[in-house]
Amino acid sequence: MKKIILLLAFSTILTLGSCSNNDDVDTDTISEVFELRNINFGFDPNNGYTIYQTFNPQIFASDVILIYRLSGTIDSSTPIWQQIPRTLFLPQGELDYDFDFSKEDFTIYAGGNYDLTLTPSYLTNQTFRIVIVPAYFSNKAAAKKLDYSDYNDVIKVLNIDDSKVTVLNK
Repeated sequence: MKKIILLLAFSTILTLGSCSNNDDVDTDTISEVFELRNINFGFDPNNGYTIYQTFNPQIFASDVILIYRLSGTIDSSTPIWQQIPRTLFLPQGELDYDFDFSKEDFTIYAGGNYDLTLTPSYLTNQTFRIVIVPAYFSNKAAAKKLDYSDYNDVIKVLNIDDSKVTVLNK
């Protein structure tokens, strides 16, 4: 009987000892929002008008980002967020906002079919929100019916506290 109890105790120790909660190797990304506030597009003859930022720390290669541009406000506490890519139809022509990203960085582009210096208000003092969407979210039922163009819907479903947005360019 003592041998059976000893064997059970030993196997229990081995079983419990193999369980761990090592947060250093956690593969879940937390949904987050970052803001670029009152930022100007820079001009490069090869790439045109761009805003470039790195992620620190990097995001997982399987995660995606969504970017929204502050297009106006209803009042001081109600911003209007427009998802990009976006084409604006202006009297001067078409202005396009677009972006690309990797796990390390992202670039926001402004381009158009006219001389963009004619509309500097679309290149200077711009504010963008960058939303990190973890890969695991794509498997959830909410992802299939989510309106990604609606910033407020996105942060609600991702359970993001909009009052705790991190500003990248303070």
